[in-house]
Amino acid sequence: MNPSVDSKPSVLFVCVKNGGKSQMAAALLRSHAGDAVEVHSAGTRPGTSLNALSAEAVAEVGADMSGEHPKPIAPDLLRRVDRVVVLGADARVEPVADMSATIETWNTDEPSERGIEGIERMRLVRDDIDARVQALHSTLLDD
Repeated sequence: MNPSVDSKPSVLFVCVKNGGKSQMAAALLRSHAGDAVEVHSAGTRPGTSLNALSAEAVAEVGADMSGEHPKPIAPDLLRRVDRVVVLGADARVEPVADMSATIETWNTDEPSERGIEGIERMRLVRDDIDARVQALHSTLLDD
């Protein structure tokens, strides 16, 4: 499928700080989809910087978070995207008027609950998110 600019599917990934999981998901989808999907990320309460271990973990599989920064959810973006994916149980996205996107929540793996920390934790988080991103990518191409 080679969608035109007008029919290109669009996704907004959201987590609380927009420094880790949502940025990872966006970088991984960009890596898999290239220019075929319009990819955004945002936070419900954006932090001040990216999670360095998140960036390192996605770089290990060829995805890139460099050049990104935490940002808030823009209401006009919510109205424009086709799908909103919330990562984790702590973030909440309230629909806005004239929004047509579906909102889904990915309850991602949290290795720290099993005592796994550091880069090992982030690799497990990355792999969980990557499997979900690949499934989403396939769905977007089928739509």
